[in-house]
Amino acid sequence: MVLQTKLTKLVGIKHPIVQGGMQWVGTAELASAVSNAGGLGILTALTQPTPEHLRNEIRRCRTMTNKPFGVNLTLLPAMTPPPYGEYGDVIVQEGITVVETAGNNPGEHIKKFKEAGIFVIHKCTSIRHALTAQRLGADMLSIDGFECAGHPGEDDVTGLILLPLAAKALKIPYIASGGFGDGTGLAAALALGAEGVNMGTRFLCTQEAPIHNNIKESMVKATERDTSLIFRTLHNSARVFRNKVAKEVIEIERKPGGAEFSEVAPLVSGARGKLVYENGDPDHGIWTAGQIVGLINDIPTCEVLVKRMVQEAEDTIRGRLDAMIVTEAKL
Repeated sequence: MVLQTKLTKLVGIKHPIVQGGMQWVGTAELASAVSNAGGLGILTALTQPTPEHLRNEIRRCRTMTNKPFGVNLTLLPAMTPPPYGEYGDVIVQEGITVVETAGNNPGEHIKKFKEAGIFVIHKCTSIRHALTAQRLGADMLSIDGFECAGHPGEDDVTGLILLPLAAKALKIPYIASGGFGDGTGLAAALALGAEGVNMGTRFLCTQEAPIHNNIKESMVKATERDTSLIFRTLHNSARVFRNKVAKEVIEIERKPGGAEFSEVAPLVSGARGKLVYENGDPDHGIWTAGQIVGLINDIPTCEVLVKRMVQEAEDTIRGRLDAMIVTEAKL
């Protein structure tokens, strides 16, 4: 048996599970493994240094899977922004059928992708932003709760509130993101109106994730309390793994009068974060992780993880929840 939802039908996948975009991690190895397992694997465009490198990665991924996979394009403020338009052009030219957008206003990019017949899933952390993305033409939304890794927004609203709010407010379907990593979570997301789940941290801790095994072991050993929120005083909150660097950043932010980004910039550089994944020192730099680390206790293959999640979800729905519905005569 499988769980068939609007997500599985609209993007042509077997299971309602998406691997979200992750910087330095969303490569062909991971994306193809998720897609081969029946989920939707996602390449991260900006992990590739140039649009042409993205083109090559898309083609490489196609040699590793014949199943659907997508590309993430995250739009972030920067002094010298990446050539987002050129990355978008490559996505269109290479015939990608699903794009995950995130970050700043995606309007012009959604327009381009829609004109090319691409299915657009936009990730957002609030209902007001979800309504904007719906108005801009997104086909589906990924509603990201406060539990998530990376940037949870500044409203501090969890998925348990955002998801039923989305069910009432939106006209287009949505998936649940932030805090998902097992089958009971998948069943809960479906019960809260979502058409599936989007997972980053849980897929980070799989055999195929292209990061050092020490980092995966750090997640296995972690509890739900082993993440930190940095950049709170800068109004650009980010949830990261709790380590020496995160603690140092928070201490700098707490000084009287606050801190400027320039004071923490050397600590939080992307180059240092990339080296964490390459060299395996969890304290070398900042790396993102969601509160779901508290529920991670192994490093499975993507196939084992996806199959296990779906089975757990089915067991939860058919077994535990179904058994609770009885006729009044049996009370």
